[in-house]
Amino acid sequence: MSTTHTLEIRGLVASVAGNRILEGIDLTVRSGEVHAVMGPNGAGKSTLSAVVLGKPGYEVEAGEVLLDGVDVLAMPTWQRAQAGLHLVMQYPTEVPGVMLSDVMAEAFAARGRDTGELADRLASEAHQIGFTTALLDRPLNVDLSGGEKKRNETLQLAVLEPAIAILDELDSGLDVDALRACARRVEAATKEGNLGVLAITHYIRLLHELHADRVHILVKGRIVRSGDASLAAELEEQGYGTYLDT
Repeated sequence: MSTTHTLEIRGLVASVAGNRILEGIDLTVRSGEVHAVMGPNGAGKSTLSAVVLGKPGYEVEAGEVLLDGVDVLAMPTWQRAQAGLHLVMQYPTEVPGVMLSDVMAEAFAARGRDTGELADRLASEAHQIGFTTALLDRPLNVDLSGGEKKRNETLQLAVLEPAIAILDELDSGLDVDALRACARRVEAATKEGNLGVLAITHYIRLLHELHADRVHILVKGRIVRSGDASLAAELEEQGYGTYLDT
């Protein structure tokens, strides 16, 4: 039986360059669950992902981020990753001279995992999501298209098998086929590996393939409404106007 994990965000208040962005976020994601956070531009969605993973430049003014009861806010980013948090980036970074296989081997070694079957696992995952295996031998994300970068990010997620994944607009820049491949692989991980997911997105199209258990509307740094998957369909039809004056 898979180990269960819980990410708890409690009363999280955070700012950037003196400007408060998050105004008290409360959110709990458990293993096997998919929570979608939706909101207009500037609502604080990407700030939420950055603060949880410890991106420099963000000041936490109040609150806690707990993974299995341990507050990760005092940890550097690499320790948060080793503890089981993972970020699929909206804009994956190109890293010239550093091979994907080397990055993954270091990540495995840091987690005490055997690298003996890593090459086969990478090839298998690449095939599953339609990521050309020849690209496995390139420097990380260098000269890849936007869709290839997102497939690469999804491949890394699948191989590393974290406890909780934060998807920062996985769907941005993806065509229909790439979106389907990436979203379905993440959904499979929630069932096969008991992955917990916090999916940040503007659009319901991601949730056609990655089915949400809960949907949260984030406006002006606050979660103003939560509901089941039908809330996303309501947003698609009505937009955010109802919530902008709250």
